[in-house]
Amino acid sequence: MEVDNIGGKQVYEAENWGGFGSLRSDYGIYGNDFSDYRKYQQQDQQQQLQPQLISDYGVFDDMQVQYGALSPPLQACLEEIAKLENIPTLVPHVEPPKKELKRDFFPVAGLDLLNNYGSGFKRLNGERIIESNPYAADTEVKSSKLSTEEIMRVAGARFIRTASQVSASDIPSMLSHPFELSFAGLSDEESRDVELVEFLLASAEKIGYQQYERATKLLTLCEKLCSDRGNPVERLVFYFCEALRDKIDRETGRPAQNKQAFDMDKAMMSPNKNSLACHNKIPFCQVAQFAGIQAIVEKVAEAKKVHVIDLEIRSGVQWTVLMQALVSRDFPLELLKISAVGTSKEAIQNTGKWLESFAKTMNLPFSFQMVMVPDMLDLKEDMFELDSEETVAVYSQFVLRCMVPQPDRLESVMRVIKSIHPSVTVVTEVEANHNSPIFVTRFIETLFFFSAYFDCVETCIEKNDPIRESLESQYFGNGIKNIVATEGEERKIRHVKIDIWRAFFARYGMEELELSSSSLYQAELVSKKFPCGSSCTITMDGKTLLAGWKGTPLQSLSLWKFV
Repeated sequence: MEVDNIGGKQVYEAENWGGFGSLRSDYGIYGNDFSDYRKYQQQDQQQQLQPQLISDYGVFDDMQVQYGALSPPLQACLEEIAKLENIPTLVPHVEPPKKELKRDFFPVAGLDLLNNYGSGFKRLNGERIIESNPYAADTEVKSSKLSTEEIMRVAGARFIRTASQVSASDIPSMLSHPFELSFAGLSDEESRDVELVEFLLASAEKIGYQQYERATKLLTLCEKLCSDRGNPVERLVFYFCEALRDKIDRETGRPAQNKQAFDMDKAMMSPNKNSLACHNKIPFCQVAQFAGIQAIVEKVAEAKKVHVIDLEIRSGVQWTVLMQALVSRDFPLELLKISAVGTSKEAIQNTGKWLESFAKTMNLPFSFQMVMVPDMLDLKEDMFELDSEETVAVYSQFVLRCMVPQPDRLESVMRVIKSIHPSVTVVTEVEANHNSPIFVTRFIETLFFFSAYFDCVETCIEKNDPIRESLESQYFGNGIKNIVATEGEERKIRHVKIDIWRAFFARYGMEELELSSSSLYQAELVSKKFPCGSSCTITMDGKTLLAGWKGTPLQSLSLWKFV
């Protein structure tokens, strides 16, 4: 696990989105070894003061309460997609009526994108060489089992090489065609997985051509070979098959199956077993969170009154870490105020009572304010009890992405934040490109993005844990279906990458801030405490931290201020 920022330049060519305490703090985060920390100090020589790190992240392990926290590159198509996405405003693309759709461009965009992914897989003298994609730091020689994402890349490379050789209607020939890229070196299970993904890719291609009968035949074959209880590839393909079936039904006017709607955003806002499991078992969920809280600690280091505005407080567990850091300062804090924005009064009240109780145990002056709004358009500056003597920080964790389909609300929230003029705005978002109007691009980006998630869940959560099935079926399955199968206003999940957010924030006069060496070190420490932490990758895209799994970024953390 490493932090990679070479020469201050972006790692990924394909992407264009002191002191108040000693190092040996009361919580003992450094132990007796400061060697790793020195390399981060060297990267941050411009800092005049060395802030105290937030230290006791063990609070999350011991907290058995109801509270819980809860994409690979696009090089060939990036410029074309960026234009279609209307980057400056984040306004979703509105598709024309189906009868006017032209699909001729689909194979070019799809094959270019697959080629970009698949090019990372090569063979040399019988050894398996996995060349890192632009998100990975080094080339890695593998002799062990391929990851789920690597299976996708092998399947993509094979699919490209056979796309011009196999008849579009000749499904049986795909089973016996002498592919140029052989299965040499793959285990029997890996070979079956690669073939399964190839059939899925072929089905998506037929849907892009509006050849629904052929797509259905391929899906039927996939469904015989996959299972929601199989290995990670089989489970991933299972949910993509469901999404493509739904896509075909929508395109052909077939009645949709009557299933109870699952509100993913609402579920993620409320503390539940799934979100708690993600937070406690998946490393990158805490990496971005702790690095972000560390940044706030540094920005309010000399403040006597601190006001944190949380745009979607969820469990609020992260603020216990801030409380502990503020209590350990050399001078007393007069007041910590947290303003929680939300729509569920009961959930926010419970969170507030719990935080008040926690603050009381630490003798910390604390105030909790609920800011209830039925709609983000109703959010106003005068709803916050602002004090001219307090230092304000805004915390936005997976909030802005929900408003991408509603640009009026997104822009309204930005205007409110600007009027408050906080000392820092901490933004954590999903690092993915799921907003493209091009079906094939969306499909492939989603396939590789969720392949990393399924691989992570396979590693970090026990096979027989019921949480895993619930997490994959409710959150991943419904997310895949919404991104892949729906269009227009019905498509609620429209994640965009950091380069898109940069262009958007620039419109409001926001400047991106550097993450300190302390924040980066905090991220590394958190990842190391997980048994599977070695697979959690932390890289830098300019000033933004990207946390992910085996080289695939899944979350971004960035700091901003108004100039």
